[in-house]
Amino acid sequence: MSDMNFDAYVTEVLFQRSGRAAFALGDGTVRFEDGALCEAHPGAAVQCAALHPSGEGLITGGDDGRLVWARAGEAPVELASLPGRWIDAVAASAESGLIAFAAGREARVLDAKDKSFQRVFTHERSVAGVAFDPKGRKLACATYGGASLWFARIEGQAPQLLKWAGSHIGVQFSPDGKFLVSVMQENALHGWRLADGRDMRMTGYAAKPRSLAFLLKGRLMATAGASGAVVWPFDGANGPMGKEAAEIGYREGVLVTRTAAAFAGGALAAGCDDGRVWLAELGSTRLEVLRDSGAAITALAVSADGRRIAWGDEEGDAAVTDAPF
Repeated sequence: MSDMNFDAYVTEVLFQRSGRAAFALGDGTVRFEDGALCEAHPGAAVQCAALHPSGEGLITGGDDGRLVWARAGEAPVELASLPGRWIDAVAASAESGLIAFAAGREARVLDAKDKSFQRVFTHERSVAGVAFDPKGRKLACATYGGASLWFARIEGQAPQLLKWAGSHIGVQFSPDGKFLVSVMQENALHGWRLADGRDMRMTGYAAKPRSLAFLLKGRLMATAGASGAVVWPFDGANGPMGKEAAEIGYREGVLVTRTAAAFAGGALAAGCDDGRVWLAELGSTRLEVLRDSGAAITALAVSADGRRIAWGDEEGDAAVTDAPF
């Protein structure tokens, strides 16, 4: 295990294409597993981060209104600047090379290979979350009253609206592109089957389930927001509709704050508000505690091959370790 302390809130951790971890921090920097540092947002804080479409480095949004590409050993590259505004959400697609970010009521789309390309999609209310579909062609935006779907490259269009009362603060497509899931302000998830717009209500959470992870090639979705990781079935034409969720790693008085998994794998990682990090092998009773205490976990990632796990907490402690199974 490789232990680190950054003395700053860990906003996000992601594994690059190389298999090495990168950490986006509340002090405006991006730190890399090899010790490199990139001053992405001097004097500001990183609000959100995504892996660059190339798989190299992170795209970060800050409360300085800047969108930055941060790489190890390179000067930060400013991709967009909106002075006086916060960039609250970012997403990127390796398949299409597109980058999306949210600032106020706008969702903006850039092309990693074409500096002249930009699309601006304006909403009636603030955009709190953005996500690309599996092909990177459609963009979903979470906002008050539901979600909007846009063709990411087309100008002058009217979005498809998926309505559900309440504030939606995050959004994610299922890996097969058949379902869209949103995180709600009211400690619940909501979903839509995109073929017919049918609603899916996923309630009963103790807190906002801000972290979602698909595993077993998309057949399961694991979420934070409860005393254990809540696992929903997503196989078949109906996904979780009419089905019950399971809870893994339950511990009374503890809240799971982050979940992560390798898409094709059957192991689930979770981080908790008591500082614990554990890895569970689904289909068996095996659960290994990787860290037993500390500050609340704020960032968690599993490498694409499932062999490595990285995490960070609200006090700046972080680690990267090999998966025990």
